[in-house]
Amino acid sequence: MGSGLLALIEEWPVANVAAAVVTAAAGDVTEAIGDIDRPYRLASVTKALVATAALVAVEEETLHLAHPAGPEGSTGRHLLAHASGLGLHGGVPAEPGRRRVYSNAGFEVLGSLLEQESGLGVASYLTEAVLGPLGMAATRLTGSPAHAAVSTATDLAKWAKELMAPRLLAADTVQQATTVAFADLDGVLPGFGWQSPCDWGLGFEIRGTKEPHWTAAANSPATFGHFGRSGTFVWVDPAAGRALVVLTDREFGDWAKLRWPALSAAVLAEP
Repeated sequence: MGSGLLALIEEWPVANVAAAVVTAAAGDVTEAIGDIDRPYRLASVTKALVATAALVAVEEETLHLAHPAGPEGSTGRHLLAHASGLGLHGGVPAEPGRRRVYSNAGFEVLGSLLEQESGLGVASYLTEAVLGPLGMAATRLTGSPAHAAVSTATDLAKWAKELMAPRLLAADTVQQATTVAFADLDGVLPGFGWQSPCDWGLGFEIRGTKEPHWTAAANSPATFGHFGRSGTFVWVDPAAGRALVVLTDREFGDWAKLRWPALSAAVLAEP
């Protein structure tokens, strides 16, 4: 990374960090710091990876997002968009399509649905549908489809590249997945409080007008991605033509709330 970005990251109170910038113009990693081949726990960044597998299943007509799934009145699309009404760990605190309720339980149901329809375990399907074709050999799902993947900055940069310039998926599929699903729903963005609206696509959080947020104010409203409680995040800003992958081994907390946006702003400000 440029010296300014390096200085920002070196100030972070973490034992280990790896980061990679991908630019659309180059079509690859243009800057990196740390051991980008070191594996890190992804926590909830896992959801967006599993969502990518679900999108492949939709294109293969293995998975049908309009079919009922989860609570009564909910579908696979609701599960992907955190709009099924399922609570974080279960229960049904809201009706489907009425509020954005961030839900690990929803992705557990989605994983079960993917297994049922594909005949493969969700980890196997993820590997066959996404990780293998993209050459993400260091990435694996070790448990829950909501939070149990392990990966490297090198691998996640390959995934970000796919999201910027799709080849595995159809461009229209990625466009639909990164467009707000069930618009104008309010809800809580974990770590950042109540957001109105709390925009989400199909497995990808969309920045929209959220404030505060883990990306920078300079990120476009179209920016999409995910962050994880393990101190990880990936965002893609289609307007800027840039993506940023950051992995750390310190759990998300107050230390990250100013540092992550500052780094994102610096990446966007680079020529």
